[in-house]
Amino acid sequence: MKYLIVLVACVALVAAELQLSDEQKARAKANAGACIEQEGVTKEQAMALREGKFENVDEKVKCFANCFLEKSGFLADGQIKSDVVLEKLGPIVGVDKVKAAQEKCDSLKGSDKCDTGFQLYQCYYKQHTQI
Repeated sequence: MKYLIVLVACVALVAAELQLSDEQKARAKANAGACIEQEGVTKEQAMALREGKFENVDEKVKCFANCFLEKSGFLADGQIKSDVVLEKLGPIVGVDKVKAAQEKCDSLKGSDKCDTGFQLYQCYYKQHTQI
């Protein structure tokens, strides 16, 4: 339960930074909660991911990132849904900024769907810091 609270708090911080609506924040929290239960990440892993510490991650963390992106609608079967990313993030951070991030991130492919999801999460995270 502690892990769920920590992750939900992390998602809430990211959601606040992106100026999401209350509905979007609630959906992000629900997605994170479902994925933390499904993948079994630890408090330390969740905090490291939230803080952009991407070294020494294990398969659970990669699968958590994939799960979150899938539940958010950004990813399906290891394929980024560029139109959904643009539709959901464009109004929040600007279409041009999202397109620039997509150019750098959307072609990434990992060794499996969890690795692909993690690589995409990591890339978008890094691009967000530049947005």
